Order: sequence, then structure tokens, then C-alpha cells
Amino acid sequence: MIVLSEALLHETATTPGARDNVEMTEAARLAGCRIYTIPKDFSQCETAENALWHVPVQKSPTRGIWCGFIPSLERYTAIYDELARKDIWLPNTPDEHAIALEFDRAYERLVGITPKSVTLTRAEDWQAAEEALGYPVFVRGATRSRKAEGWKACVATNRSELQSLVTELFALPYRSRGKVIVRQLAALRHTRVSDEGFPLGREYRVFLFGEVVLAFGYYWDGDDPLAVLTPDEEATMLSLAKEAARRGGIPFVIVDIGQQERGAWTVIEVGDAQFAGTGHIALLPLWSAICEHLALRHG
Repeated sequence: MIVLSEALLHETATTPGARDNVEMTEAARLAGCRIYTIPKDFSQCETAENALWHVPVQKSPTRGIWCGFIPSLERYTAIYDELARKDIWLPNTPDEHAIALEFDRAYERLVGITPKSVTLTRAEDWQAAEEALGYPVFVRGATRSRKAEGWKACVATNRSELQSLVTELFALPYRSRGKVIVRQLAALRHTRVSDEGFPLGREYRVFLFGEVVLAFGYYWDGDDPLAVLTPDEEATMLSLAKEAARRGGIPFVIVDIGQQERGAWTVIEVGDAQFAGTGHIALLPLWSAICEHLALRHG
């Protein structure tokens, strides 16, 4: 299997995302994957053809995984098409990638197992979310939230805060892609808060191929007394993750599952697993599971 990596192994990784890329790439190498480094954007190489000039055309269909930062849909499509020309096939088509990364596309498939949500395409339409959901609400971009910046960066308790958060997110195209999602706030069980004041809820990340669980682990860094699952809790949590994966129809997917304060489990979000952090998941077993599953699936 081929892995396209944006990690620059000879440089010091200074951000959590960059460190994740380096560690994932090293684990893929140890699992026996062929690694090809690619640039993180087209600013210097200009085209997908130039970005992949060193990747050879394959003699037979070959599976590929892209390990890097979340790309624009246009860049993902260009890389996907150029790899296909070389008979290298990423697990998710551009359409499947878009469903995984843009929450509004996934939401219509997840209704009933994730908090009620409203999609805004203009900042001035914030009242539609207020009327549908009331307060408090969680406010995020179509592709990313601002949980890392703290509670006040993503939770609105009144119309002034909602207006402000919606306006701010529309000004951040990397997170919003022109769409802001307002959601009913899912109050999760927690014993810790981040330095920025965000509750570190009881949340798990599950990697799946289809409905096959490859690996899962606690979402947040550090030790947490809520991290350990009972066998019944694990079965319930994974069952919901499989249901979300089935509904989403995304071949290589992550599903984030959280437990609410009253005990019920809910889907937080889904994502393209090629661009997901791993939290407490052991990387070498994850890559071994990926390679084994692809070998069984495609021979």
C-alpha cells in the first residue's frame, strides 16, 4: 500500500497536527507501507501532476492513503484524479470526502443520532437557528469547530453571542467553507476542562472501514477517570459508531461518539479518517488493521 505523507520528517513538528502527521507516517512505514512525501499545498508546485511527479504509475490497481492536513475539496479532487491516472486509489472519492468533512452534508444522514442542527449560508440568517434551537447552542464551521479556543469560542447562550460567533466563523473559510452549523448543545459527562475552559467530555474516536471497526480510543489527551469503558458501554458506543458509518456511506471514516450527562450516547461528528488525529489510539496496530483490511478487501 502507498501512503502519501505531508510530514517533513527532517524538520521539527511544532503543532499537534504536524506531530500527528509525523507519527502516523512513521507508523505506516513500520507497517510496511511505501511512503511518498507530497507538499501540503499547490503554492509552489502549482498542480497535482507536479506534486505527484515522483510517484510512479502502478502496474496494477494499488490502494493509497493520504496522511496530511485537511485539504480544500478542489485540491482533494485534483490529487485523487492524478493518483487515479497512475492507478492508485484513495479510499474515499471526492464526493465521499466532502460528505465526511462538511458537516451539513453528513447531517442529513445522521438525523436522530446526533444533536439537532441548523446550517447557515449567510451570517444574517442567524435568527433561523435561534428560532429552531433556542439556547444554549454549539456553533462551528462546516469543516471544523473552535473547541481548542475554549467555551466562549463555540458556545452561545444568547442572541448577541450567537451573532458574534456566526460572523466570526464566516470570516474563517478554512473552518466554514461558507457554511456555519448551529447545534443543540450536547452536555457531555466530564471531570476536566481545558486550559481555555472547554469541558473535556467523555468522548471516543472510532476508525472504521465501512462498518468494520479498526481501532478506537479516548478523544482527549491526558489521563481521565472517565476514559475506561465497561464491556456494555463499549458495545453500545461501538454499535452507534457502526450505525453512523453505515448511514454515512463513507468507506474510510472516523466517528466521534460522546456520552451525555444523563448517560445516553450521541454522535458528535464524522470525518475523513485520512486527515484525523488519533488521540489515545495506538498507531502501529491501527496501521496494521488498515493494511490487513485492505488486503482482505482487495487482495
